[in-house]
Amino acid sequence: MWVLFAFGSALFAGITAILAKLGIEKTDSYLVTALRTVIVVLFAWIMVLVAGSFDSITAISGKTFLFLVLSGLATGGSWICYFKALQLGDVNKVVSIDKSSTILTMLFAFLFLKEGLSGIKVLAMVLIGSGTYLMLERKRKNPVSTVTNPEKSRTWLIYALLSAVFASLTAILGKVGITGVESNLGTAIRTLVVLIMAWLMVFGLHRQKEIKKIERRSWIFILLSGLTTGLSWLCYYRALQDGPAGVVVPIDKLSILVTVFFAYFVLKEKLKKKAVLGLIFIVVGTLALLI
Repeated sequence: MWVLFAFGSALFAGITAILAKLGIEKTDSYLVTALRTVIVVLFAWIMVLVAGSFDSITAISGKTFLFLVLSGLATGGSWICYFKALQLGDVNKVVSIDKSSTILTMLFAFLFLKEGLSGIKVLAMVLIGSGTYLMLERKRKNPVSTVTNPEKSRTWLIYALLSAVFASLTAILGKVGITGVESNLGTAIRTLVVLIMAWLMVFGLHRQKEIKKIERRSWIFILLSGLTTGLSWLCYYRALQDGPAGVVVPIDKLSILVTVFFAYFVLKEKLKKKAVLGLIFIVVGTLALLI
């Protein structure tokens, strides 16, 4: 049964990127991140109540609480950069870089946690890295067109890379300092930090006034993306409860297949032959981690 939940997590995570892209098209990405995080926070705390772990909040040590906050800040940084990248770049390319956070996590774990790098891990890193590079193939410039957008052509890549770095830091911080806390409660506290961080950015940049300008269509996609994120988390942690993390996590990363599928039919983002080969490399590298 846990296998179904693991694939359910990948399905909802893959759909989230598409819904978020549709919701961000005409709306400020920072405001979108803050609004959808409200939905995710509600889901996270509902999970806490269902698991009955709320009473254990007083037993969290000061060190663990500090690392929960730090990992929450890293998660917030990852989300903010991720949705900004989605607003500026193609979904397929942004998601492929986001999945490359697996490489950074293994490298950080090797450098800071002294975790070994087996031959399989190295092979997976090479495949995922090569696949990501192939999926980032630049479009040929149209010599007739004189209209360019430097922001969209370069800035999205910076935000996508920062998203992957922050995502990796989230995993490392969680591994280092978060102990003795129930997973649902830890996730809820971390997400609450993300919510506060996101809204501080919104008010700091004076974007709150733009809420009135959000179209009904964008509202629907923003709310749905928050809902699918919550459902993805429910499935993910339910799978982890009964299944081995070494299998559940790689399956969850296969959400890129769902994203590419919907990007093709919904956003009309087509993959060239090199990009398809890159996608295959990423999937094979991810599956190699199951060994």
